[in-house]
Amino acid sequence: MAGYYADKLSAERLRACYDLAPPRAQAYLDAEIEYVLEQTPPSALVLELGCGYGRVLRRLVPRARAVVGIDTSLESLRLAREFIGPASNVLLAAMDAACLGLRDHGFDLTICIQNGISVFGVDPQQVVREAVRVTRSPGRVLFSSYSARFWDARLEWFAVQAEHGLIGEIDREATRDGVIVCKDGFRATTMDAGGFRRLVVPLGLVLTVTEIQGSSLFCEIVVP
Repeated sequence: MAGYYADKLSAERLRACYDLAPPRAQAYLDAEIEYVLEQTPPSALVLELGCGYGRVLRRLVPRARAVVGIDTSLESLRLAREFIGPASNVLLAAMDAACLGLRDHGFDLTICIQNGISVFGVDPQQVVREAVRVTRSPGRVLFSSYSARFWDARLEWFAVQAEHGLIGEIDREATRDGVIVCKDGFRATTMDAGGFRRLVVPLGLVLTVTEIQGSSLFCEIVVP
């Protein structure tokens, strides 16, 4: 679905998806950011994979020493620069999360939240490898996806997006088991705790999976 996001859900259209979030979905989005901020020391150098229009980065900028946001959409990155404003401690770059043009062990914290691991359209295990490679020991890597308990609210949120023409009409017969399917070919998957373990454990890494407010699953990896 990487092409779908690049073609249909970047920049202002992506921002509209978040602006239209119903109250339960907005609470989920806020809780994710608050959890990330809690894990961010003031001296941290932070990398965000799939930063979009800067929704998370804008909250990180006052907290961290410096932040880097990468995305494959140039339009989203342009909007992110406008959305974040003239902060001197932020760098934005067009880059693939599965092939980062960044040096080893450069960051204290690397994050990929709001189910980015499921939507990049690349090998998710390679994304994990790259995230760990660019994070210094004993830094941390955070991935997040949806909790199963958030399913009804997630489906409601996607239905609102469909009503506004941001995604295709939802195929109610095909939509089930954590996967939302739209009639235009869009397919939104997710990652459960078992899925995170299958990605991380074969790499010889230790992970902790934490559910936040019955809405998010956070996979935390402490870089050895």
